[in-house]
Order: sequence, then C-alpha cells, then structure tokens
Amino acid sequence: MLIPKKYQSWISLVILIVLSLGIFSYSVRRSPETGFARRVVLETVAPLQGLINESAGGLADLWQRYLLLVRLEEENRSLRKQVALLRDQVVQYREGYAEGQRLRKLLALDEQSSRKTIAARVIDRPPVSVFNTITISKGSVHGVRAGFPVMTDEGVIGRIMETTWHSSRVLLLVDGNSNIDALIQGSRTQGILQGYRSTECRMKYVPKTEQVKTGDIVLSSGLGGNFPKGLILGVVAKADKGDGGLFQHIEVTPAVNLRDIEEVIVLSLEERPKP
Repeated sequence: MLIPKKYQSWISLVILIVLSLGIFSYSVRRSPETGFARRVVLETVAPLQGLINESAGGLADLWQRYLLLVRLEEENRSLRKQVALLRDQVVQYREGYAEGQRLRKLLALDEQSSRKTIAARVIDRPPVSVFNTITISKGSVHGVRAGFPVMTDEGVIGRIMETTWHSSRVLLLVDGNSNIDALIQGSRTQGILQGYRSTECRMKYVPKTEQVKTGDIVLSSGLGGNFPKGLILGVVAKADKGDGGLFQHIEVTPAVNLRDIEEVIVLSLEERPKP
C-alpha cells in the first residue's frame, strides 16, 4: 500500500535523523575515551534521540490507525452492499407473498363461479382518459368478448369494453357510460347502478316508497344477461329522498378500490359443464 504524500517528507526526515544519530552513537561507543566536548554532545543528543524515538513510535502508531480506518471503511462498504441486497430480497419476498394471496383469492372465486372464467393482469391504467378504463392482459384469442363482467375477489369492477387479440379494455363501473341492473340486498329493491363523478356510482330509479339506508349492500340483479345475480357491486354511501320527484338520490361506493387493481377475473357467458 502506498504512503500518502503528506506523510512522505516527515518520514524521510525522521529516517535521516535516526541514521545520523545511529552512526554518531556507534562512533562514540568505538572510542575508549570520552572527552569533554564529546560528553557535551552526548548530553545534548540523548534527549533529542529519545524525542525522535517517541516521534517515530507515534508515527508508526498513526500509520497503523490509518490502515485500520481504511480496512474498516472497506468492511463498512461491503456491509452496506449486503444490507441493500437483503432489503431488496425482503421487498421481493413481500411482493411475492402478497401476489400469492391475491391469486389464491381469485382461484377461490374461480372455483365458486358457475361460469367459465379467464384470469388476467392489469397492464395499463391511463392517468387521463375520456373513459374510466383499464387494460388487461387477455384478449379475443383467450376467449374474452365485449360485455363480459370483470371482477376481483372483492366484487365487480366493470365490463369488457373492447378487445384485441391479446388484450382488452375494461370500462369501470364508475364511468358515466356504465349501467348495471342492481338490487339492494336487504329490501330487494331494484334499480340501475350508473357511474357517477368518476369515483362513485348512483342507483337510479328507486322509488321514494322504498326503504334504503347507508351501509346497505348493492348486488347485481341478474337482469340483462351479462352479469349473473348476486355479484357485489358496492355499498350505499348516501340515500336522500329529497322534496320533489319520484325517485331517491342514492350514492354507492364501489366494493373494490379501483386504483389498486392488479389481477382480475373475467366471467364468460358460458356456463361450466356440470360434473
């Protein structure tokens, strides 16, 4: 390992002085007599030689500490790399576990459905769009058709709007162009669930004579053919009969957080063959 430049001149000076004193001490020891002048020189040089020896020892100790710091810095750098690698592995394990949990729930949903299903991943979610849509990884070659319901284990998210060979666009149920025949779970009151304000839905055509309250669950009614009966659509967030008109103003929060969708199930219109 090279000696830093800032130490080279000091070390050279110390070595030169030590060599000079060593030669002088040797010549003194070789002489059987010690004169007055020689004694004076010895008395003068002895403390200086001790100081030089201490300085040389201090420099050696400083050098050893420098080497130790260099070694510790290399070890710390290596440990930081290992910590970063382990952190990445933990993140990957957590992601894998979370994905496994989601897929397990979708598999359970597939097993419970009386219709054939097609599993897919969300591959695009436009930040700005004329429609509230997402794109999924399955298309016409996989059996996906326009109008098919799309859902997660928590409930319905929308329906297939259009397909290509290997992908499809899903119109989310919060879009104003989305209309699904629906009913209130408790009272069995029926109406149409329509997209509203891009984040909520509203249930239309519910007479004021019907009892609807906040927290009621909204299900698909099965009318219209595409959506089978009993799929969870959302929860009533607000029910207001108002002063005029024949129908209530009912706002519904979707059962699924539409911003967090990663995997979905597409429900075919084809029934599973009975065993």
